[in-house]
Formats: sequence, structure tokens, C-alpha cells
Amino acid sequence: MKLTILLLTLLVFVGGCAQIQSTPIPANQEAASLCNQICKSYDKNLSNGPCLSGNNPDWTVNDWVCDVAHSLRQPVDDLPENQCSAFREGKASHFVEVDMECNLIRTV
Repeated sequence: MKLTILLLTLLVFVGGCAQIQSTPIPANQEAASLCNQICKSYDKNLSNGPCLSGNNPDWTVNDWVCDVAHSLRQPVDDLPENQCSAFREGKASHFVEVDMECNLIRTV
């Protein structure tokens, strides 16, 4: 009898655990994390504020771009010619900005 109760309890416990699902990472967190990784592995000068997601096969976050900007932001960072072309052209609706040390500035 005790063995039956123990087995039923174990079955309920294991069955309950099997139904736990992982929560997907929000896109802005995924984009920020990937942008940081790409920035840290970038082997060129970041002072000209490059778009790190453009033509980068490692960039896998749809509708987002990764861009380098000044921290504190400067008016030059808002000029269209200094923003990722995918964002300017409407191919991406959101962006991650990191500074030249790869620290997150903002996600929009």
C-alpha cells in the first residue's frame, strides 16, 4: 500500500515537471545580448559608429539592428546616414545601440 502511494506521488510529481515550459527570451533582450557579443568580437575601430548587424551572418534577430553610438548620445547619432540602412529603409523596426566599449545604451 505504501509503495503504491509512493509510486502515485512520484508519477504526479514527474508528470507535473514534464509540463513546465521555458519562457522565450523577449526579442529586445535577445537582440541586446547578441549585439553585445558581436560588438565584443568586432575587430575594427568602433569610433565611426558602424552598424554591426548589417551583412553580419551572426545577426539572427529579425526586425532588429545593432548599431554603435556615442555615450552620451550626440546629435550626429540621430542623422539618418549614421544609422543602420535596414532601419532607415524600414526593413527593421527596432534597434539596439551600444557604445564603443560595447555597453548597452538603449533598445527601441
